[in-house]
Amino acid sequence: MGYGDKQKKIVFSASDKSHAELKIKLNYDGIKQGEFFRSLLEGYLSDDENILNFISEWKELNNKQTKKQRLLVSKEMQEAEETTNKFALNKEEVESIFDLLERESEI
Repeated sequence: MGYGDKQKKIVFSASDKSHAELKIKLNYDGIKQGEFFRSLLEGYLSDDENILNFISEWKELNNKQTKKQRLLVSKEMQEAEETTNKFALNKEEVESIFDLLERESEI
């Protein structure tokens, strides 16, 4: 079993009211609770722009980082995007390059 193959539970508490409102909205949208949280996790980890913008605003409203730290994070994200655009490589293309290199090393 390789790294990342094991399933982990993520647990947190919320008020009865928040839980009920969440269940109602998820039911309305036809989404299961696990699907909802996994989709947010996936979006966050894959640097989905919408989720990152939400997190950035949330951090500012809740004073989770200093203004200087938030600016630094924003600058680093912008530089990373510029580098990606400069070399015209997205995640799939980078993975494809590594796959090619791996196949060549097997020969």
